Amino acid sequence: MESLMYVVTGATGFLGGTVCRKLVAQQQRVRTLVLPGDKARKFIPEEVEIVEGDLCDAAAVEHLLDVEGPVVVIHCASIVTVNPDYNPRVMAVNVDGTRNVVNACLAHQAGHRLVYVSSTGAIPEQPKGTPIREVTHFSEGGLVDCYSRSKALATQLVLDACGRGLNACVVHPTGIMGPGDEAVGTTTHTFIQIIKGEMPMGIDGSFNLADVRDLADGVLAAASHGRQGECYILGNDDILFRDFASVVAAESGCKPIGRFLSCRMAHAIAWVAERWAKLTHSQPLMTTFSVYNLARNNVFDSSKAQRELGYHTRPYSETIADEVAWLRQVHLI
Repeated sequence: MESLMYVVTGATGFLGGTVCRKLVAQQQRVRTLVLPGDKARKFIPEEVEIVEGDLCDAAAVEHLLDVEGPVVVIHCASIVTVNPDYNPRVMAVNVDGTRNVVNACLAHQAGHRLVYVSSTGAIPEQPKGTPIREVTHFSEGGLVDCYSRSKALATQLVLDACGRGLNACVVHPTGIMGPGDEAVGTTTHTFIQIIKGEMPMGIDGSFNLADVRDLADGVLAAASHGRQGECYILGNDDILFRDFASVVAAESGCKPIGRFLSCRMAHAIAWVAERWAKLTHSQPLMTTFSVYNLARNNVFDSSKAQRELGYHTRPYSETIADEVAWLRQVHLI
């Protein structure tokens, strides 16, 4: 009998790549889908079997999952964007690509198990003071940006397939931070800006970020014993941006951010900046959506994942120290 195969989509991404490296370290068989010509494939461990193809191509996804023996599919791939406007490419990859994965899993469901990596953005926000917990149904209603809407629609696709017999569960990571972000995503870029003194002002809001290594462990725990049709929030404690920036300064030795704007003041400035950017065909220095993400309720309850998956997160200070060390190692600071 063939040994267990892990099929991971999004292996060139931050979380998917970390999941792959953990599986390789455990000497598991791993297979992934990579777009032809994707330069980021160099970051994938050489032990991982690479299949070229597009997530939006149903035949390519079917080929990816056509494996002898039991298969665990970890679907991490998606387009993440901080632009809230509707984007057909985001919808195509995040929704239609997930539909292709679900259909391929259903075609082989006797031996296939799926973990879908959704997002806390897919869960409706609650008023401040009320922790945000898992829900059982997802729709676009009440969600303010294209990425969140796409993840909500894709999550419901997965849950609907569970009703047709698919052995699947869903994890909802919050923001991601930590060492190893080769593509330098938004959070890592903010990190670098703080350290290099390129952020003279901050915004007096909060966010919720979890260490990518802890999130990867949570994903793998869900693959092992997540319950069919269940969702699990993988988050951390929320943290004020001013406190986060203070720890970054302490760990890196950089100059602390000297001034923080209230969210209300920042929103007014961002509103003006967006309109000026449209007139001048430039990029705004600040967006109302980025301010919203700092002003909103960022308290997510991960207790279900802690109970059922053994999920846990390390302190922000440890993650920040490790990320600073990695940024120095790869000469980004």
